[in-house]
Amino acid sequence: MDLEFSAEELAFQQEVRSFLEENFPEDIKVATARTPTVFVDAPPAMEWQKILVKKGWAVPGWPEEWGGTDWTPTQKYIFAMECARAGTPAYNPLSLALLAPVLLQFGTEEQKQKYLPKMLTGEHYWCQGFSEPGSGSDLASLKLKAERKGDVYVVNGSKLWQTHAQFANHIFCLVRTDSSGRPQQGISFLLIEMDRPGVTVEPIITMGMDHEVNQVFFEDVEVPVENLVGEEGEGWKLTKYLLEYERGGGSTAHRRLAELEHLKEIVADIQAQDPEFNDDGHYSKTIARIEIDLKALEMTELRILSALAEGKMPGAESSILKLTTVDIEQRTHQLAIDVIGYHGLPFKQDDIGPDYAAPVVPTYLNSRAASIFGGSQEIQRNIIAKAVLGL
Repeated sequence: MDLEFSAEELAFQQEVRSFLEENFPEDIKVATARTPTVFVDAPPAMEWQKILVKKGWAVPGWPEEWGGTDWTPTQKYIFAMECARAGTPAYNPLSLALLAPVLLQFGTEEQKQKYLPKMLTGEHYWCQGFSEPGSGSDLASLKLKAERKGDVYVVNGSKLWQTHAQFANHIFCLVRTDSSGRPQQGISFLLIEMDRPGVTVEPIITMGMDHEVNQVFFEDVEVPVENLVGEEGEGWKLTKYLLEYERGGGSTAHRRLAELEHLKEIVADIQAQDPEFNDDGHYSKTIARIEIDLKALEMTELRILSALAEGKMPGAESSILKLTTVDIEQRTHQLAIDVIGYHGLPFKQDDIGPDYAAPVVPTYLNSRAASIFGGSQEIQRNIIAKAVLGL
């Protein structure tokens, strides 16, 4: 693999850097840096998305006819790398990177025309309705019922852990339309407007004191049949397609590298005030180990990016990426707590201790959920064992 950028690619890298320097607002940068959760809150994130839409750079992975770019895999890599270095918010991928590929592959022309432009502009803000009470890793056991009555489905039940449902005006849901056969055969993929009568959102405050996730209840919610994506009973096939994008269709190494660079700055700042801090090199060695692992992750992401450009799916490698990314993320956040020491005790109190300490503990606590969401680590190992090792 040629790891050197060409002259054209270096020129593109400079174009991206110049754009970010001139157009990335300082207030969004500050909001992003202070965010301990997976997604930055909707208002600043959508403001940044609108800036990218105006430039034509919001959805590099989409087809050009729907607003995507004609960038090469290397250009996409460069763009992601420079955005991470600049500290831009990672846009909410639930619509742009997860639902959109499903609609492009399985949706009708009417569904594409109705939903894709509005999710791009931000008029439609989506959340994901997969997990339920008792149906997380065992997703096929879901019970949210959608009973067809004429031209509508009547939906009853609930979904759990819906990220940003408090901001969303739409939700894409897995629903049970048939209970007679194997669990996977009775699942369908349904698009639901959040303002329909019978939809209720209840907040869940996490142990990091964040409101990121919610529980969504459905009571006799009527949804038009034309909101079904694919055929009835095809939901499991669409889900597998979507989850490969969720686990391995993007690039996270840049974000993790940016976090590690920030941690290096914290170590250097503390060491400048206390020369004996890190005198045995423990923190430096641990950071170096994480950085080596991140470089390996980066190479793997580049290989998958090249495969996606050729129309291939991430496949079982997406599970390898999920396992590795979560491990690196959690090790980095654990190390950050070790570094700031007692400043981590009064977390969420910005007026106590240095500014960099405030989000450390909430970020660590939020990252513990990464072992579960998007498919638990145990599930990923089972996939690898079956698809890669043939066990």
